[in-house]
Amino acid sequence: MLELIIKKEESTKKIALVENGKLIEYYEDDNTIKRNEENLYIGVVKDILKGMQAAFVDIGTEKNSFIHLKDLLPKVDEKKENLNINVDINQIVKVNDKILVQVKKDSDYQKGARVSKHISLTSKYIVLMPNTSIITISKKIVDESEKDRLIKIVKKNLPENFGIIIRTSAEGVNEKDLIEDINQELDIWNQIQKRVKENKKAPCLIYQSPDIVYKIIIDTFLKGFEKIVVDDQKEYNAILEFLNENEKYKNIKVVLNNNDDIFDNYELKKQIDKIQDRKVWLKCGGFITIDKTEALTAIDVNTGKYTGNKSLEDTVYKVNQEATYEIARQVKLRDIGGIIIVDYIDMDNIKNKEKITNLLKERLKDDRAKTQVEGFTKLDLMEFTRKHICSHIKKNEGK
Repeated sequence: MLELIIKKEESTKKIALVENGKLIEYYEDDNTIKRNEENLYIGVVKDILKGMQAAFVDIGTEKNSFIHLKDLLPKVDEKKENLNINVDINQIVKVNDKILVQVKKDSDYQKGARVSKHISLTSKYIVLMPNTSIITISKKIVDESEKDRLIKIVKKNLPENFGIIIRTSAEGVNEKDLIEDINQELDIWNQIQKRVKENKKAPCLIYQSPDIVYKIIIDTFLKGFEKIVVDDQKEYNAILEFLNENEKYKNIKVVLNNNDDIFDNYELKKQIDKIQDRKVWLKCGGFITIDKTEALTAIDVNTGKYTGNKSLEDTVYKVNQEATYEIARQVKLRDIGGIIIVDYIDMDNIKNKEKITNLLKERLKDDRAKTQVEGFTKLDLMEFTRKHICSHIKKNEGK
């Protein structure tokens, strides 16, 4: 059973997704920090950086955002055709031009946001992409007949000049629900287009992406999501209003408990404290260490106390196998995004490396975030990427 526990503390909203008492996702949403990722803005081009084939765009935030030429050109399927990036950016956009852009990466203490003209609207089953004809499907869906079924439904119900990414959550969904999801996002896009036409000012916000709480509800309600517990009246009212707007959420129970510490009631404090630990022990006696840098996250696997009772290769594989389960759990629990490098214990058996690669791919299928496993590099390091669920911007970060 999945439960969402929401605790308000002055300027912070702490959000815990719990499965049968075990913490599986955790976020801290600081309302003093404005999150813009996935928001749509009418921006004003302020400067052209010809040498970088890029531009600065004012979207109304403290720092101007950055857009590269490839994010100004029409989106293409790079598996089928090459993107022409030899075009002079001055032929595409000029200073003072007004453009509709979406924030793809939030600003931080050093840089402004990264934006794109390639709009994507994410719902339960699909990602709608206006102004392109690309139709693709999550790599986590491997059944060929299911892929064909989903693509046929999409092609039959998608208007011209729209593309779609079919999400992992669409696997096994009935045609009616998938069509409803597509139409819902088409309606949102029509509303956005209407606002763009009606709005005379720039820069300005045109569309605000759903709050992290509502994203969790949308993404998980089919997975046994039963209950939301919150300790704030205002938050309780907002969630009830959201659920009542959609018939499919009618069975989700919402409980207001502002008398007790709800994290204590669910014994979550110890579990949350462990998220900060650099070292994570494995059941076998081995351990992993997790170190975040500005460029990437490095995870090291160690045998620790485990010596095994068979060959060295079997001992190493056992630790690496358990580590893989824990790595997939920890990146989701800590919402680690970007490049992730894993230094597994060296394995001589090529088949064991393949098993670890396939196991990591399999375990990451349960992650709501987009992941991509690149495999072992020439230096025997595992490389994969993960798109974070919630922006992590901290005050005074880097100071």
